Amino acid sequence: MSEIEEDRQETFISHLVELRDRLLRAILSIFIIFLALFAWRNEIYTFLLSPLSVVLPEHSSVIATEVTAPFLVPIKVTLMVAFLVALPYVLWQIWAFIAPGLYQNEKRLVLPVIVSSVALFFVGIAFAYFVVFPFIFKFFASVTPEGVNMMTDMDKYWSFALTMFLAFGATFETPVVVLVLVIMEVVSVKQLKEARPYIIVGAFALAAVITPPDVLSMLFLAFPLWFLYEFGVFLAGFLRKRRIGNEEQETES
Repeated sequence: MSEIEEDRQETFISHLVELRDRLLRAILSIFIIFLALFAWRNEIYTFLLSPLSVVLPEHSSVIATEVTAPFLVPIKVTLMVAFLVALPYVLWQIWAFIAPGLYQNEKRLVLPVIVSSVALFFVGIAFAYFVVFPFIFKFFASVTPEGVNMMTDMDKYWSFALTMFLAFGATFETPVVVLVLVIMEVVSVKQLKEARPYIIVGAFALAAVITPPDVLSMLFLAFPLWFLYEFGVFLAGFLRKRRIGNEEQETES
């Protein structure tokens, strides 16, 4: 084996070792936060449940149809919270691993994308929890027929909440995706505007597939997706005009 091949192999192994170490640090951070929150797992689940519990009739409640659900479901919720709390550190570990292999202009792009993506993901979750949940739960409680107790299984409620959090968190990433596609010149602003009718139809179709089978949840997801797409197109056009203006000034000077 030549010296060049040996150097490549050593470099590859060193990268694998570094990747392993950073993944272990990320997992350990989540585990430490989870242990710190474990004593409050029931309170955390109660907080997650509060948008529903405040609209439940007096004699209705959340039930557990599985024997292990009262123990496992709060643990699942706490683990999700631990991951969200540790997410900035996890992403920093990923950034520290890939940053040495990036060019300077790529570093200037990747870091703002990571920061804005995390912020928008949290905004999406907050929008689902503080805006969507209270509205749709209040509506469902108001249309419940007389003589029917509105109840749900605690594990099914957790699955519903997780699906909605992921859906709205991903939806709020739309402006970042649009900007990155334009900056990398994958698509142009003109093409994005021409694709508007397809995006609108796709937004409603995607919302119908992702959200539970009710019109309200679909509308709450489809309209923000459409709006955020338009906002991303607007930002992309603004940045493009600004870049063209800067290039013209540099040419004149």
